[in-house]
Amino acid sequence: MKRISILIADDEEEIADLIAIHLQKEGYNVIKVHNGQEAIQVIQTQSIDLLILDIMMPKMDGFEVTRQIREQYNMPIIFLSAKTSDFDKVHGLVIGADDYMTKPFTPIELVARVNAQLRRFIKLNQPKVDNKDILEFGGIVISPDQRTVLLYGENIELTPKEFDILYLLASHPKKVYSVENIFQQVWGDAYFEGGNTVMVHIRTLRKKLGEDKRKNKLIKTVWGVGYTFNG
Repeated sequence: MKRISILIADDEEEIADLIAIHLQKEGYNVIKVHNGQEAIQVIQTQSIDLLILDIMMPKMDGFEVTRQIREQYNMPIIFLSAKTSDFDKVHGLVIGADDYMTKPFTPIELVARVNAQLRRFIKLNQPKVDNKDILEFGGIVISPDQRTVLLYGENIELTPKEFDILYLLASHPKKVYSVENIFQQVWGDAYFEGGNTVMVHIRTLRKKLGEDKRKNKLIKTVWGVGYTFNG
């Protein structure tokens, strides 16, 4: 997996070095430059996922760097500046910055803001599910676009996690998913003791789908392995 690259543009080398140390501890690839022109050159020649940008820099200030970047690129930009006036903050955000921190600052807070901006950016840029990719199996219709489930024409109210489990299983009929795999894909987190959580959600999902009345169950238990969709 490609490491996330962060560009730091700040003419105060001690500050740039301090930021770099904390970001590298988080596992990020860090590139440092010390003027606005160098920042533009790096962005035009390398893949940059987030920019930490000082406003007062030689050759080209942070405002002009941002104007030029926003003509072609949409990565998150976090301003760092000794300027504390509301006008400067608003101006920075208006021309395209995503966040604004004033100096002095704590590296821990900056790292938290970097993480938050990257989560938001990655989420917004994830490929969207094909809206036409509706799943139909013997009386059940699952729409990923509307996140709705119809059972013989009747709308079934599911929680977000119940829908995600159902859509995961139904997207790959006959494929057996372990409890661990379901937890990792639906909850998006490392699996520790999520087995009971998955089983509780599947139990309520089956109840809502009227599985107790079905001869041929939609969600089938494969003992000792996991669950599969019997579509």
